[in-house]
Amino acid sequence: MDERPWNVFVEGDNLDVLPTVPAGSVDLVYVDPPYNTGNDFAYVDRYGRHAAWVAMMRPRLEAARETIADTGAIFVSIDDHEVAHLRLLMDDVFGEANFLAQVVVNLNPKGRQLGGGFATSHEYLLVFARDARRCVLDASTTDTVDPADFPETAPDGRRFRHLPLRNTNKKFNPLTARTLHFPVYGDPRGGRVATAPFEGGQEVWPVFGDGRPAVWRWSRPRIEERPDDLVCRSIRGRHGERVDVFQRDWLHRDTPGGRRKKLHTIWLAQEVGSTDTAVAELKEVVGHVFESPKPTGLLRRILGTMPADATVLDFFAGSGTTGHAVALANAEDGGTRQCISVEIARPTRPGSNAHLAGLVTVADITRARLRAVDVLLGGGLVEAVDTLPG
Repeated sequence: MDERPWNVFVEGDNLDVLPTVPAGSVDLVYVDPPYNTGNDFAYVDRYGRHAAWVAMMRPRLEAARETIADTGAIFVSIDDHEVAHLRLLMDDVFGEANFLAQVVVNLNPKGRQLGGGFATSHEYLLVFARDARRCVLDASTTDTVDPADFPETAPDGRRFRHLPLRNTNKKFNPLTARTLHFPVYGDPRGGRVATAPFEGGQEVWPVFGDGRPAVWRWSRPRIEERPDDLVCRSIRGRHGERVDVFQRDWLHRDTPGGRRKKLHTIWLAQEVGSTDTAVAELKEVVGHVFESPKPTGLLRRILGTMPADATVLDFFAGSGTTGHAVALANAEDGGTRQCISVEIARPTRPGSNAHLAGLVTVADITRARLRAVDVLLGGGLVEAVDTLPG
């Protein structure tokens, strides 16, 4: 295992700390900045609340951009108050071409019942690459793969499903993908498929259900490379019985970590956790000392989009969820991720649970959580840095 600590904590203003992080040294940035909801900490100046918030965020995002490797990415949590302004700001700082996704996160499935209007149950994640052409982010997961979707079983015990080899998207047809419109040969009794005629084989052309010409999803060379993953079958179509070709789509592929499925842009609370589960997680290790922490499940899904040796930066560390999630992920999969958490010594509210517990600043909460997680997982995982790096 890598001898570096999994978590490094820096107490200080992120605008001062970010320039000390080596350029291009970070693979993944996650931040949960102030949402500017109109409370006592709202950002306001003579140009208006939104303009002041953007003015606060711009230099921090610009500094963060310099820390990110060309293969890296940034995720930013936000709600409806500033999502429109943040999107425009990130388009400007990172470039519109590097936008990857705007994810809706269902962190409050019950919906907020206070006040009028709708019961808001979601927030957002804005995702940008440092350079979309080189970014290694993998927007897929093993978590949502359901074995029940693979009902067939091969003689060796492997599970699979049949997918049409024909491309079912009508945008792809003999006019738009000419090289994929060709005949193959198949035996519906034995199942064999080949690109050249053979005894017992029938000529099979790709067609849509209504009989119009279609194209295959695989090229000739790929069919020749993987004949055992194809099968010819007789099916009953709209115009009676016909012969068609299907791909055996295996549940377990020869890929690290197993089969993965593309992430949707709506993440449900039952998948990534909620604000309630996040409060419970924090309470278990430190106490009920932070009002709206993020669940570790959300951060672990984000971490899962990047390699297991990623260097992660969270410069609005808050309750320390990102560092906690990094430690859990490393403990589970043997990864060597490292998280740099940055939080300023902003005072906690007098009389609050945190203040009564002796955690007089938000930085105290971050530090306490990371140290508690360190103890739970065996120690040696956290390095506290109480002064800025030189």
